[in-house]
Amino acid sequence: MSVTTNKQKRNLYDAMMRGARLKCPACGHGQLFRAYLKVADTCPSCREELFHHRADDAPPYLTIVIVGHLIVAGVLALEQAIAPPQWVHLVLWLPLTVILSLALLPSIKGSIVGLQWANQMHGFGSRPDPDDPVPEHSSVPNQY
Repeated sequence: MSVTTNKQKRNLYDAMMRGARLKCPACGHGQLFRAYLKVADTCPSCREELFHHRADDAPPYLTIVIVGHLIVAGVLALEQAIAPPQWVHLVLWLPLTVILSLALLPSIKGSIVGLQWANQMHGFGSRPDPDDPVPEHSSVPNQY
């Protein structure tokens, strides 16, 4: 026996872009984070529950991939162009690596939360969207 649901399709691009701007993926107005990387339990604007997210290791992994590619390309280009001493590389690339990582991590995590919200993963589809019309009757059978 299969159970069908009346889940409406959510716009993946809009949700991920809202998350990347550190806003609620549902409404785009409320703050997504209550601290540097701590996702708020609910959106202060539309009251969408956000505690369902399971970003886990994806944001740090993607941050490492992006920053690593940028830094390695920069190191190689600088080395080929002027071959500076090693201390120049340390003074230039070490702080840049830390700054880029800390700057990109919240936006990447916000995008992952937006991705999960748009695809209704991990409990994000358990209640109707704030902007959806209320259906008169539900065709989903009671599972309890």
